[in-house]
Amino acid sequence: MTTFEKNFTTGEYHSRLAKTRAAMAKAGLDAIFVSDPSNMSWLTGYDGWSFYVFQGVILTQSGDPIWWGRAMDAHGAKRTVFMEDEASIRGYDDTFVQNPDKHPMEELARLLAEHGLEAAQIGVELDNYYYSAKAHAALIAGLPKARFADATGLVNWQRAVKSEREIEYMRRAARIVEVMHERILELAEPGMRKNDLIADIYATGIRGADGFWGDYPAIVPMAPSGLDATAPHLTWDDRPMATGEATFFEIAGAHRRYQCPQSRTLFLGEVPQKYKNAEAAVLDAIDAGLAQAKPGNQAQDIANAFNATLNKAGFEKDSRCGYAIGISYPPDWGERTISFRRGDTTILEPGMTFHFMPALWLDDGGLEITEPILITDTGYECFCNTPRELWVKA
Repeated sequence: MTTFEKNFTTGEYHSRLAKTRAAMAKAGLDAIFVSDPSNMSWLTGYDGWSFYVFQGVILTQSGDPIWWGRAMDAHGAKRTVFMEDEASIRGYDDTFVQNPDKHPMEELARLLAEHGLEAAQIGVELDNYYYSAKAHAALIAGLPKARFADATGLVNWQRAVKSEREIEYMRRAARIVEVMHERILELAEPGMRKNDLIADIYATGIRGADGFWGDYPAIVPMAPSGLDATAPHLTWDDRPMATGEATFFEIAGAHRRYQCPQSRTLFLGEVPQKYKNAEAAVLDAIDAGLAQAKPGNQAQDIANAFNATLNKAGFEKDSRCGYAIGISYPPDWGERTISFRRGDTTILEPGMTFHFMPALWLDDGGLEITEPILITDTGYECFCNTPRELWVKA
């Protein structure tokens, strides 16, 4: 959501630019073109639902970044970016939008050449949801003397350690997701249509909590029941909730684009013993993993401790059990950097934020009990106070 109030000070944006430029220099890049909307927002403050067309931010080793996108969206850039010079906002003609006869990257190539980058070393986010093969081909054709390098993740990694203001936004998002879970537990019952429950989840999340408004989450609510819950990423339909089924709710509170995801599982009726066993195993494994969540440890230490404890109880999880979170836009609330899994040797630092995601998908349902966490100077902090247990209602 766009806002009259800038989310961060100009000084904080300049600090982010300095970190990014140091990474660019280390990679030998004269400039980068950033198309990931999360990275665009983190670098400049831009916030708009315009990522369905080609847009991005150009950053060189000096001067303000340049926002580039559809001309009509340039007005949104003026409302949200920290840059005050209108020369830092450049829009392309609407005839380039979804036109098979020409491509917006032709205009981007001309803009880069205008800024002396026609033969530069330019980084682009090749493995990105918002940067297509055709876009890259058009950019190469428009700048035949330039050299292009893969800068996927370059900006993402600069976002790993959060500022105090970013952490405050995530704490506000945490309060929102707590209220969303409270509402689920209050309303859900056998016979209730799933879409009616989801409608209330959305309303609760957007109303916000503690006086802070709710932004739209980067992922829609995941709320499968019964056999559907054996898969991690199914959403909802109009079928009524039924006695004898587990439903997990993987949802997020969001505030000023900062995401705080959390999952809980609700069982309607008498809980089978295997779900009780799975709950006990997961809760013990969460405690073991959290014991390793402290600065100086590696990301894999959390996963290894979690999996060792889970395996002793007779359960296995073959996917990662956590990932970095922060500012995000659809279709993903992860930062696409650090993962809690064997082999990730990233050193944990104070200010890093994660979704500890120790979900299990069984043969007849799923169990998700997850925690968004902050690495502190001495250990960790759980963002939420939602009771950590399998919820049960008759």
